[in-house]
Amino acid sequence: MIKGIKQLRSYLLLWSTQSLSTLGSSMTSYALVLWLYMSSGSALKTAMLTVCSYAPYVAMSIFAGALSDKWNKKRTMLVCDLFAALTTVAAFLLIKAEALQPWHLYVINALNGLMNTVQQPASEVAATQLIPKEYYQKTGALRSLSQSLNTILTPVVATPLFAFGGISAVIALDLVTFSTAFMTLLLFIPIPEPKKEEKDRESVFFLAKAGLSWLKSNPLILKLIFFLSGINLIASAYNAALSPMILSREAGGKGILGAVNFCAGAATLIGSFIASSTPAPKNRVRAICLSLFCSMSTENFLLAFSNSPIVWCIGAVLGWLLIPYMGANLDVILRSSIPTEMQGRVYACRNTLQFFTIPIGYLTGGALIDKFFEPLISQRSDESLLVSIFGNEKGSGAAMFLAFLGFSGVVICVIFSLLLHRENADKFI
Repeated sequence: MIKGIKQLRSYLLLWSTQSLSTLGSSMTSYALVLWLYMSSGSALKTAMLTVCSYAPYVAMSIFAGALSDKWNKKRTMLVCDLFAALTTVAAFLLIKAEALQPWHLYVINALNGLMNTVQQPASEVAATQLIPKEYYQKTGALRSLSQSLNTILTPVVATPLFAFGGISAVIALDLVTFSTAFMTLLLFIPIPEPKKEEKDRESVFFLAKAGLSWLKSNPLILKLIFFLSGINLIASAYNAALSPMILSREAGGKGILGAVNFCAGAATLIGSFIASSTPAPKNRVRAICLSLFCSMSTENFLLAFSNSPIVWCIGAVLGWLLIPYMGANLDVILRSSIPTEMQGRVYACRNTLQFFTIPIGYLTGGALIDKFFEPLISQRSDESLLVSIFGNEKGSGAAMFLAFLGFSGVVICVIFSLLLHRENADKFI
């Protein structure tokens, strides 16, 4: 145990401080969602916050990964984090001047998304350089642990801060956590650079093409990535629907939304311990498929067909419990399969292919709720079947949309499980 801690010292320091910074950023994002939905009442306008974050991330990831492979990883992470912090400062100043508008937030989120596009593949390669191979699954579980703690703590800390100090108080705490992570990385964490190859001097377009070619030559991983892109479509549309449904319904509100998010975080926390303590599965691809099927077949339906906050919380637990286990197995597959010197460009190509559905999901989810599902429910009489199932208050259309997402998620899991079963997935053990 002590030997493992010594071997992982630099990674643990990086992981803990970056997780703290991510918590601050998550609280700011959470507070902005509350502010924008409460001021506009529009699911679409609120969803646009995430669309603006992911659009540059998806569009530029392939080229950003190639740049990441050419650039120094530590410097890249520091510059990107600093630029993102400056955009947060800009939001803080706009709030103090009482001039903050939704379009300001869209621009700020787009710039942050652009910085994350370059920073994320650099941090993935940095982690690989700091982690001995035998610790891949355990460190993958650690990442899930930090994500679950962030999910738990974000509403717990952000909600009272937002209530008593407004958005400016949340942003101020965000900047404190950023400063801690930035100075720690700058002064105390050496990150070795992977060995450079002659081809790393090639153009960005050549390197981006090399990343795509590697994925094309590994069809099982490529199919797995497309499977996850379908899941991300469902998950992002779910996120677009969750806040409007809970904030709008009589049984919901800010406190209930925080409770549901807390339960999701608690479930992922437990799931992180499961992922770190269980032995490697016989087939990692099958473990990923089964974990996502359990998630898709429970949470959306419990949220959609019930008006009870307790049932919503149970749904959140069932939906998120096995996600860390899925993530840990995916992390092992990718880190052990992709050559270290190519990880930046391959991870970036993966990001584009796996995450391009997220802005689509948020955008279409918000639009469908505002323009189709809510009007559809509101136009029905109290005796109609839809009203008897989902109710007729504001937020009932979002609940109906969640039921649609549940059915869609189950179908995607079944189809891709059959496709992946035909491949030789036994090598990922």
